[in-house]
Amino acid sequence: MDWSGCPAVERVPGKVSGQWIVKGTRILADGVLENADAGYTAEELAGEIYEGLQVDQARTLLSYAKRQRAPHPA
Repeated sequence: MDWSGCPAVERVPGKVSGQWIVKGTRILADGVLENADAGYTAEELAGEIYEGLQVDQARTLLSYAKRQRAPHPA
């Protein structure tokens, strides 16, 4: 997924091999999305799965991913 337009993530050279991560953390954006796809809510992701992830960050990330995955009208 192209995370470049998501305000909740960043890519820092040399940090987690330059992968897209949640801002201010070492949490992989794709990892959060995979867990959400497995059925976890933003609240569960922040409270139970990822220490350091804020609920608002999770919601922003998931909302962005949903928009990116939505079919675009032709």
